[in-house]
Amino acid sequence: MLRGGLGAVLGGTLAGAAAGLPLAGCARRPEYRPGPLRIATGGAGGVYYAYGQGIAGAVRADLPGLVPEVLSTGASVDNLRLIGAGRAEVAFTLADSAAAALRGQPPFDTALAVTALARLYENYLHVVVRVDGPVGDLAGLAGRRVSLGASGSGTEVIANRLLGVLGVDPLRDLSAVQLGVDDSATQLAAGALDAFFFSGGLPVAAVTDLSRRVAIRLLDVSAVVAKLRLAYGEFYAERTIPVSAYGLPAAVTTIGVPNYLVVGGAMAEPLAYRLTRLLFTRRDMLSAAHPEARRLDRGAAIATYPLPLHPGAARYYREAKV
Repeated sequence: MLRGGLGAVLGGTLAGAAAGLPLAGCARRPEYRPGPLRIATGGAGGVYYAYGQGIAGAVRADLPGLVPEVLSTGASVDNLRLIGAGRAEVAFTLADSAAAALRGQPPFDTALAVTALARLYENYLHVVVRVDGPVGDLAGLAGRRVSLGASGSGTEVIANRLLGVLGVDPLRDLSAVQLGVDDSATQLAAGALDAFFFSGGLPVAAVTDLSRRVAIRLLDVSAVVAKLRLAYGEFYAERTIPVSAYGLPAAVTTIGVPNYLVVGGAMAEPLAYRLTRLLFTRRDMLSAAHPEARRLDRGAAIATYPLPLHPGAARYYREAKV
């Protein structure tokens, strides 16, 4: 169902973009208006922030007249709200949060006009505990001090959905708090938390740093993948966090969710085109900012269901195939 829907969405988007283009060879290089380019990311210890710094550096190098600014935020939900309010031009988001924003579903009060430049890479859900702590599996979270992610984050969305399919009410069954990954790691190391949720690309710097301070493990969440897919759709897939990510004793099964780079639907077509092209022409610079940027692939980048591709992005992918 997802594959067919994506084909229809992409086909319509590319066709619409192509219809508005001048004949090949007759168009002048597109111009963009100079000004601020605010990039909504996440906490400083997460992949979004590092990737956003890479994009800002690439913009400074290749797109004169634009003044990039990397915004540290709660992540996906906050970022989508910033795009909707016109307070950011570019944002990182998880696919499930983006779908809710597009459709005006909770945690959003109204539908947002958001479009995609690219599918970037995949996030992996981390449920982090101490080896010497009281939590050994998901059932052991009951009654414990647990961070569900920063307020306004995609982690918060996934954590609440996961607990919901398990029949766990965070307000009733947990001593739940909402902290970003850096504060969560600090408090777990100090013994002030028993577990925390975080959804990020591999490796997450804050989790890597934490693993060097205390012995940690990641909880297996394979039992809930099918339930989440049934309840919320095919954004969720079973994935494995390898031993190499954090030097843990064994690989861990978890949930993967795609990440998108998004902009407002009103962004000028030439600017969206240049930004999309920049992701590929400056992939070396982005990879230096964070290794997840190496996963960017043109074939996969167009798979932004249910978000439509921005016409500027669609034009880039169309031309790249020639």
